[in-house]
Amino acid sequence: MEVEQLRESMKSILKETRYQHVIGVEEVSIDLAVIYGCDPYKARVAGILHDCAKHLTDEELISECEQYNLSISEAEAKSVYLLHAKVGAAYAKAKYGVWDKDILNAITYHTTGRPAMSMIEKIVFTADYIEPNRKPLPRIEEIRFVAYNNNIDIAVSMILENTINYLKSIDAFIDNRTIETNEYYKKYTKVSIS
Repeated sequence: MEVEQLRESMKSILKETRYQHVIGVEEVSIDLAVIYGCDPYKARVAGILHDCAKHLTDEELISECEQYNLSISEAEAKSVYLLHAKVGAAYAKAKYGVWDKDILNAITYHTTGRPAMSMIEKIVFTADYIEPNRKPLPRIEEIRFVAYNNNIDIAVSMILENTINYLKSIDAFIDNRTIETNEYYKKYTKVSIS
């Protein structure tokens, strides 16, 4: 499917604010792909499709997991919204004809991250957090600066730590994968921002 068709499809199924977020993630993904020597087309497609299942209700996400034979972890059962990432990857394949493993993994792990992410996974994970339409988040300007000028691994570590601190502050459930990913990138980058 052509990029313009993917955008049109997202525009037709997502709320306007979510669609603007998707366009922001697409733009930042392309920027970061150029900076870090990654395929801009793959980054663009992953950026456009990363939230392609975000419009589904919790019940619909669970139903789609059954439909596509996707397992639901204990963490995902507690925080059903997390399923939009793996359902999104299934949609990317089934509805949009995307078979590239890098793109599918970038969609699958854009919310929780995972240890030892590929460059395209780190790009989409980071772009999702720093895109320009995001509401102000703690240290977002610093994270943007690091992502664009320094080291994407440090940006990933900062995002993970910010996310965990935020989830703790609202007493929300934290997926084990996010905790494992944070530990991995903290050790990997030897950075702590707490």
